[in-house]
Amino acid sequence: MATLYVIGTPIGNLNDISKRAIEVLNEVSGVACEDTRTTGFLLQHLGLKKQLFSFHAHNEHAKIDQLINYLVSGNDVALVSDAGMPGISDPGFLAVRKAHETGITVSVIPGPSAVLTALVASGLPSDRFCFEGFLPQKKGRKTRLELLKQEDRTMVLFESPHRIVKLIKECIAIFGPERLACFGRELTKKFEENKRGTLAELLISLETRPSIKGEFVLVVAGNTYTEK
Repeated sequence: MATLYVIGTPIGNLNDISKRAIEVLNEVSGVACEDTRTTGFLLQHLGLKKQLFSFHAHNEHAKIDQLINYLVSGNDVALVSDAGMPGISDPGFLAVRKAHETGITVSVIPGPSAVLTALVASGLPSDRFCFEGFLPQKKGRKTRLELLKQEDRTMVLFESPHRIVKLIKECIAIFGPERLACFGRELTKKFEENKRGTLAELLISLETRPSIKGEFVLVVAGNTYTEK
């Protein structure tokens, strides 16, 4: 039986893809991807041409049987997201679960992760942390933050550029303005920025800018963390 390869892809800098990832992408029969245009661009950059299958959050339940049948037929498949590791705030876990249930071999080819990149760059404790991804846009958003108020581990959240100011204001209202934090923006790209300070200081930094660009990763210190 074939193998499902879960491959981490660059989060911004195409040079971050691993040699092993390139080797596997070259060998598999097909690639299941979040956006065929994005993955097609990556494969073109690598000089590869492969059959691409659209597999994203809005169609994974409808396409899962097709993907599993393709694997059962003896075709190795690479599962990738637009950026980073599949299954981390991206489609992937359903395919991996179904592969295990079907007896298909699963092999992970580790790669870049915005979660770990921002966490390490934050200078906040990384031995224990929790990843919250994107908070609900409306219902349950405040409740989720309230549940995190007493969290003593470092917290990692994703946010879009047009909602990052709102998120930081919400964090200030619940965690307090003096809670230490760091945001990462344009990670691994030419204009990468890692800004560290209190939540109040981060808010001032963003509100005084003429424009805010790039996807954000917000890292927030745990409730009991203090710096000497």
